[in-house]
Amino acid sequence: MRLKLIVALVSEHKTDIVVRAARDAGATGATIVTGARGEGLTPGRTFLGLELESIRDIVLFLVVEPRAREILERIRDAANFDSEGGSGIAFQIDVEDAVGMVTQLPAIYEDLITEI
Repeated sequence: MRLKLIVALVSEHKTDIVVRAARDAGATGATIVTGARGEGLTPGRTFLGLELESIRDIVLFLVVEPRAREILERIRDAANFDSEGGSGIAFQIDVEDAVGMVTQLPAIYEDLITEI
């Protein structure tokens, strides 16, 4: 089975929106790493030496390849990545191998079979 890792870097207030959109598109789970900081095209603003940037979350989805593009697009649309500057970014990476997905395989297979 070919897998993709989708990585979404989002403002913390959009994390639940992104996870819900990915699940609706076929993702069977997510890992959320909280408290990340990042900087986009322009450096963040400060006030008296305190950063005013919002905290970001890193949301990881390990998904089957046939679902990856749809999930990526749903994340983009739900979080307004293309219309709202600084709202986040998402990308996918090929995964060579993975273990520990035994409990998710029945749901993945059922989803793929009903699509065919």
